[in-house]
Amino acid sequence: MATSITVSNTVPSSEVSISISCRNLSNKDVFSKSDPMAVCYVENANRKFVEFGRTECIKDTLNPIFVKAFVMPYIFEECQRLRFEIYDVDSASAQLSKHDFLGHLECTLAEILSHGGRIEKPLQGTSNKKNTIIVTAEELNPCNDIVTLAFCGKHLDKKDFFGKSDPFLVLYRQNNDGSYVAVHKTEIIKNTLNPTWKPFTIKARKLCNADYTRPLRVECYDWDSDGSHDLIGIFDVVLQERRQQSLPITFECINPKKKQKKKKYKNSGEILITRLLIEEQPSYLDYIRGGLQINFTVGIDFTASNGDPRKSNSLHYNRPGKPNAYMKALVAVGEVCQEYDSDKMFPALGFGGRMPNGVVSHEFFLNGSPDDPYCSTIQGVLNAYLLSLNSVQLYGPTNFAPIINHVARFVNNYSIHVYYCILLMLTDGAISDMALTKDAIVSASHLPLSIIIVGIGDAEFEAMEILDGDDERLSSRGRYAVRDIVQFVPFSKFLVNGQITNSASVQLAREVLAEIPEQIQSYMKMNKVKPNLPPAYQS
Repeated sequence: MATSITVSNTVPSSEVSISISCRNLSNKDVFSKSDPMAVCYVENANRKFVEFGRTECIKDTLNPIFVKAFVMPYIFEECQRLRFEIYDVDSASAQLSKHDFLGHLECTLAEILSHGGRIEKPLQGTSNKKNTIIVTAEELNPCNDIVTLAFCGKHLDKKDFFGKSDPFLVLYRQNNDGSYVAVHKTEIIKNTLNPTWKPFTIKARKLCNADYTRPLRVECYDWDSDGSHDLIGIFDVVLQERRQQSLPITFECINPKKKQKKKKYKNSGEILITRLLIEEQPSYLDYIRGGLQINFTVGIDFTASNGDPRKSNSLHYNRPGKPNAYMKALVAVGEVCQEYDSDKMFPALGFGGRMPNGVVSHEFFLNGSPDDPYCSTIQGVLNAYLLSLNSVQLYGPTNFAPIINHVARFVNNYSIHVYYCILLMLTDGAISDMALTKDAIVSASHLPLSIIIVGIGDAEFEAMEILDGDDERLSSRGRYAVRDIVQFVPFSKFLVNGQITNSASVQLAREVLAEIPEQIQSYMKMNKVKPNLPPAYQS
């Protein structure tokens, strides 16, 4: 029976950035405060809410200000219904049922925008009437500029009784209505009054919506383990006024309460901008239009923890007409990637399997060839996968490093002007060679390579979150990855009653591939590669 597909003729008017903060959340933890996280849902064509994304988890606070924003298209002609849910995170599990529900809010994007881009409402589904959620939305400037900033502090106030201070900075963007949303948080530097924070790079449209005349607010805090961070001081900076000024640029760090109480109060130390660089950044589409090819490689977990493929409880079980989770994840992501590959020939490898000759391999070719891993189209990869299930014994352990190093060797020969590789790894469990895997990723971070890990099954996947360097740059044996190249997504997050629907498959592909454009841009910027002109403009 043919699948009915509804095609929307509406075109996004623009993109908006949605930020979340909360006040007076319920405390669900016994010996500390709640560890809140916000989840955003959008209503699909079937009038069902599907998950759009999650913020970071903030430890020990009832008044979180989430740094991660949700960027989505704004379509004037559609009623874009949104749902926000707040959870107290109790473990590393991706399943929301494992965490304490703190309340929700349903609204429309138009409602937020029509109220000046900001609404503040009580959370629903909770007995605590003081629980409040604040949602702000602002249209994003299409500017692709990126801003590099670095800060240090001098003579900051001592806040700790038995030590000095543990300072960190939070940067806030000012909205059109004068309110502020957090856009970046630095690392914490322990026990110092003279910290030097690592330089960071941020998109101009996230930092100040590419409006360099808009004030940025910088707040300096002393970190406390219970989440009650002490404010050291505040200052505002307008980048337009400072971008031509010689460095460093010094600001007094002012604590408003101390200034009000003490007549002789001068400041709570100084914060210096030691680096300020604004650069025009080509977009991901500029590189694609210039002929950049996306090479897609697949790695599939053949370890015994997946279960006997002949039994229905196996993650590799395949009943005719009902593809298993590995197949669904492969198709959802692969069908998007293959459209950017001109020859649609994809290397496909397995790991953790025992070959017919008795040897356990962590980089065998799914098509059975001894020297040619390529399969034609995603359907060819599926056929090779099913072929291997009939000839390869599921074994183990779960070693990632061999297949990452295998792909890295090939990628190392790429021309950086023409090719970029995406390695999709589908796996069910904990990594057995974690130290070697971290080393392989750090070594590969200078290559034109991104690694997507999709967790299949109900494992907790704590190690995968470590490899995904969103919150902290991955390191191995004293070396740091030069850029973040790993994205981890748990497949179970997209299941509805144990099944993945067509709309959920779209959501899976969207989240799995969300970081790829930025990772490609970061690689090109690092290597000072400009996009080629589209063929129509070449002489």
